[in-house]
Amino acid sequence: MTSTSLVAYLVLFAVVGFLFLFVALLLGRFLRANDPTTEKMEPYECGEPPVGASFVRFDLRFYVIALVFLILDVEIAFFFPWATVFGKATRLTDPNLSQSAATATFEGLVGSRESDADKEGNPWVDDAVTLARASLVDMAVFFGVLLVGFAYVWKRGDLDWVRADSPRPPNVAISDETAGGGC
Repeated sequence: MTSTSLVAYLVLFAVVGFLFLFVALLLGRFLRANDPTTEKMEPYECGEPPVGASFVRFDLRFYVIALVFLILDVEIAFFFPWATVFGKATRLTDPNLSQSAATATFEGLVGSRESDADKEGNPWVDDAVTLARASLVDMAVFFGVLLVGFAYVWKRGDLDWVRADSPRPPNVAISDETAGGGC
């Protein structure tokens, strides 16, 4: 396949995809009912009548919590490759594992090694134990960095739902004059 035909296929794919989307939207525009009423044009608030303006500025705390969740959620995805390697490495240490299953598992982890294929039993136990320990240490370091970052965010107060902007020292009484009560 030449590069010109590859580009032609990609352009064809993009054009067909655009046409599917455009035709579906155009067909929906012509077939759907058009009956705008005042009630239909109101903002929807969970079945309750809307109170106030429809545009409300959200508090930044919502975004901070969402970003912390998103960051931790994405970082959790890094645990899956580690779990796969760790699981295959610990599977290789099983003494009841057949030679063919051990060979297939080891080749799935690090590729083929012809020099160890003539040994009796499972020739890769030592390599598997080393790989399992290394992956466990790597993930412990990664998880430690996550915990340090989480502790920093927590200590800084970014996870507190109600946070005072200007902390007042304790045991400071507010007099009537400063509170606006004295005239």
